[in-house]
Amino acid sequence: MWDNIAARISEVTEDKFLIDNRRSVTGGCINQGYAISSSSRTYFAKINQASQVAMFEAEALGLQQMRETQTIRVPEPICWGTEGNWAYIVLEWLDLGGRGGDSAWEEMGRKLAQMHKYTPPSPPLLRGREKANSTLLRGGFGWDINNTIGSTVQINNWTANWAEFWAEHRIGYQLKLAKSRGGHFPQGERLLKLIPELLAGHEPKPSLVHGDLWGGNAGITPAGEPVIFDPATYFGDREVDLAMTELFGGFPAQFYRGYSQVWPLDLGYEKRKTIYNLYHILNHFNLFGGSYESQANQMINRILN
Repeated sequence: MWDNIAARISEVTEDKFLIDNRRSVTGGCINQGYAISSSSRTYFAKINQASQVAMFEAEALGLQQMRETQTIRVPEPICWGTEGNWAYIVLEWLDLGGRGGDSAWEEMGRKLAQMHKYTPPSPPLLRGREKANSTLLRGGFGWDINNTIGSTVQINNWTANWAEFWAEHRIGYQLKLAKSRGGHFPQGERLLKLIPELLAGHEPKPSLVHGDLWGGNAGITPAGEPVIFDPATYFGDREVDLAMTELFGGFPAQFYRGYSQVWPLDLGYEKRKTIYNLYHILNHFNLFGGSYESQANQMINRILN
């Protein structure tokens, strides 16, 4: 498998690549990660079962689109596909061992805000493949294909109305999965009906969002350049990214200061962020179970009260 992956890298880069060293590195809780090196170059490779190749394809397309904004640094996708029973993706290797001083975190905030100013392109980003959605609503919310949030399918059907998109394709979809897994959410249906009211008056423009922006998916290079990676990309309310940075911590005050220098947050964000972060807690219940059920119910009650 690895020889074939090396051959594919050579083909794509037009530069002969032979793997002299391969070592295991963190690839998250979903994939196996490796640093693969020749005498002169290193790449980051992730592998999973062949059935998961669509996940890697969506990741590559998301990274490509984020790179096209020419704003914040993301790893360049080199190649992806299947080899036997395995799916793989090869990415640019970035050393994220930098400590990240105040200036680096401010710059991360500024560049994320600049990326958020990027709106849906025309024509759509996906070329040479039948689109997953039957209708493209340019200027709407969604993406050209479904992708994953963790290992959960993330539905990205283009939708003109943000509250409708969030209720149906984010909270509603996760609640449906959670109930099928034995979760009990007494106020879930009431919340779904009230989301249009809870988001009334908030009419965000579609922004290109990372979609899974917790501290583990952001880093600083030794040169002080901010990087984000492992996206669950779509066009949505920019506030979903800011909300998630607060969910598990890891982003200092300088990050938010930098963001506000470019694009201050709208009034009402403090209330909306719980609605947005509920999506991730429900997904954590669907992935890991345990106490995330009670945490989700507490959030639902807080939103409704």
